[in-house]
Amino acid sequence: MEIYEYAKYDAVGLRELIGSGEVTAEEVEAVARRALDAANAEVNGLALPLFSPALDHAEDGPLAGVPFLIKDHGPVAEGVPFFLGSRSLPGIVSRHDSDLMARFRAAGLVTLGLTTVPELAISFSTESVKHGPTRNPWDLGRGVGGSSGGAAALVAAGAVPLAHGGDGAGSIRIPASCCGLVGLKPSRGRVPCGPDLGEPMLGMAYEFGLTRTVRDAAHLLDAVQGPGVGDKYTAPPPRGRYADELGIAPGPLRVAVTTGAWSGAVVDGEVAEAAVRAGRVLEETGHTVVDARPDVDWDDVMRSTVAEAVAIASPLLMAPRRPDPAMLEAVSRRLLQVAAEYSALDMMAAFGAQNRVTRSVGAFFTEYDLLVTPTLGRLPAPHGTLRYDDPGHTLTSWLTSIFDYGPFTMVFNISGQPAISLPLGHGDGGLPIGVQLVAPYGREDLLFRVAAQLEEAMPWKDRTPRFSVGER
Repeated sequence: MEIYEYAKYDAVGLRELIGSGEVTAEEVEAVARRALDAANAEVNGLALPLFSPALDHAEDGPLAGVPFLIKDHGPVAEGVPFFLGSRSLPGIVSRHDSDLMARFRAAGLVTLGLTTVPELAISFSTESVKHGPTRNPWDLGRGVGGSSGGAAALVAAGAVPLAHGGDGAGSIRIPASCCGLVGLKPSRGRVPCGPDLGEPMLGMAYEFGLTRTVRDAAHLLDAVQGPGVGDKYTAPPPRGRYADELGIAPGPLRVAVTTGAWSGAVVDGEVAEAAVRAGRVLEETGHTVVDARPDVDWDDVMRSTVAEAVAIASPLLMAPRRPDPAMLEAVSRRLLQVAAEYSALDMMAAFGAQNRVTRSVGAFFTEYDLLVTPTLGRLPAPHGTLRYDDPGHTLTSWLTSIFDYGPFTMVFNISGQPAISLPLGHGDGGLPIGVQLVAPYGREDLLFRVAAQLEEAMPWKDRTPRFSVGER
């Protein structure tokens, strides 16, 4: 198998190819390694050299033999060091798999490497001092979003069909938007978070993956969904296999569309138009579409986000050996200062803010079946636009800067609904534009039905980035 042939297939296609005997899993892994080497030389998406051998995995799982990558925000996989994109961490070696990693292995995914993230994974650009910028296959002078940036770059470049990601404020959906991918943030409690965490980032962080097709996202969720033993939150059980939802018409829905950011951030016209166009397509297919959005207080969003950032920093403050401040980037140093001064009363106020956002969004979905928004407020930004190592930033000014860029995603990390970014538009120079769909809590089945409908009506499979290992 040649690289250009391999890169044509999504995960389900590769699994079917292996299952038919047309190619062996070993042959797929060999070509994936060559593809990863070629892609990484251009996009800089790997945080470590490729694993040799690949991490152990089942040989008979539903995605057996499919190449895969995990994100450097662990610890995730037993024996693998994690760095959180920081020079200050020497490599924290996980003593055991996370529950999600155990399910990735059971699915048969062939984990070949670790992907880049911004330091502490709290940026919408993946440009750490440790690794330098991860570059966008659509335009190597632009960023890939964050924090799952390395994963997005390598999937978009054709090196692997899917990769692990995490989403604490939009960190799956925003890289998906920047790189022309499908990025799903599941409902709170849909995917296991244990055994080391019971409430990741105060219940506002979610793990899943980035894919090139809707069907790959559905099959991956089928493979990993369901509560872990002792999980604090569990989403309602699905009605059936998510993969089976893809061919089912969603029926007439009440759809709200908004292009106005709760923060008041300016949204580029061509980005807004992509969301409006998706709404028109949904209206043409029989849905009722109106201009509406949840009534959310942005001060409550910011108060919740500061608490989440403190939750990221607190383990570093409690560690036996704290990171060397001289080895941290500027916003990380500022965050550790804020976390050290943050009080129990501050946290209780943040919980109140989180509750108000959650109640408002929940009430909105008693009237509407689906919300459509842009994913980002702008096109993928040139490198250096977001400056995490700028000592002039306070924590609040930093969060304001990233939410000016990506103002639409964080609300649903707070409130817990499932949300998916689809590459439904393209702007200047063919740069991808993501459109976010949000469904009521626990309704990933509805998201997949609508996403499949839009994938057929507004297909993206023939749009390829300027750099792709699939080019002959």
